[in-house]
Amino acid sequence: MRDSLLDLYNRVLTVGYTTVVGSEASFFYNMVGNKLYIFFEGSNGATDWKNNFNFPAKAYRDMENKWYVHRGFLRVWKSARDYLKSRILNPRVEEIVIAGYSHGAALALLCHEFCVFHRRDIADKIRGYGFGCPRVVFGIPGKKVRGRFENFTVIRNCRDLVTHVPPVLFGFRHVGKMIHIGKGAKYGPIKSHYPESYIEQLVEWEIEGRK
Repeated sequence: MRDSLLDLYNRVLTVGYTTVVGSEASFFYNMVGNKLYIFFEGSNGATDWKNNFNFPAKAYRDMENKWYVHRGFLRVWKSARDYLKSRILNPRVEEIVIAGYSHGAALALLCHEFCVFHRRDIADKIRGYGFGCPRVVFGIPGKKVRGRFENFTVIRNCRDLVTHVPPVLFGFRHVGKMIHIGKGAKYGPIKSHYPESYIEQLVEWEIEGRK
């Protein structure tokens, strides 16, 4: 049974996060049976915001399928990647759920790609969710790279400003799928990003029987 978006979001907001010494990424992981949960915390302090605005594109991998991403988010993800790698590669893991909010949603997207790339044996059982996710990928990645995001979902509330930056004009875009919650212009671009606004609209979303 899949986790509801509302339950996932509430857990992302309330779990106890770990910040590894020497790392700027705050994350949480937990095994439930053979399912691994990985959550990333939203912006928390001046350093996170500095990384948020460090958006010149940088090559993620210098290999055949080279693709480019937001430099600041990549920098933070790499600081968490080495710590989480052994958990992700654990052969006991048969399913992975990754989620994050805002700054954490961008890290969740990069973590999702890493999981799919390195755990091809369970690729169809890896799901990622980015609540209020900024744009992370630069340009148009190749088909093989785009395919890694088939099970990543961006959740956008109303006119959430954060989900519109960095601007398309600068070459950044969303990947995966997008779910729009909230009706029309109920909230302005800034208030749409508030955690309480997401909770309110996710409650309505689930009352309507959406998944």
